[in-house]
Amino acid sequence: MKLDSVLFLVLLGFFATAQTAFPQGTGQPQALPEMDLHIDQATLHTQIAATGQEREIGLMYVSHLSDNDGMIFLMPNIATATFWMKNTLIPLSIAYIDRNGVILDIHDMKPMDESITRSRNDQVAYALEANLHWFALNGIKAGDKILPAPATWAKPQP
Repeated sequence: MKLDSVLFLVLLGFFATAQTAFPQGTGQPQALPEMDLHIDQATLHTQIAATGQEREIGLMYVSHLSDNDGMIFLMPNIATATFWMKNTLIPLSIAYIDRNGVILDIHDMKPMDESITRSRNDQVAYALEANLHWFALNGIKAGDKILPAPATWAKPQP
């Protein structure tokens, strides 16, 4: 077997078992259940991505996100989380959140960028995407807490 073939099989196995699967979008934005989240004085109207397919597609193909709209991702396990921006047309910021609703860290992401954005912490139970700089513009930082309590959304597995 050639080295290229072996490398391909190794990479294929890695991506097949990765924590966050790489999207196979439909070319259309999703319509998902919604809820309002509150962080300090700010309110973010979010869609809830709870299933594997919903998380994989995320905000792909969305051409505009209103100022206070976003998406909350209910992660399947508590672990390090990775996201990418393939087929995502708008710039976003992402907050990685622990099981208690505390923001662990926030990253900015570029549209149509296939590089991976990874949390700095391995206790991620949720991820929250909003327009680029939404968190900074609202004075939200690591250590802030989201309400209502995540236990009311869905329980991540330990």
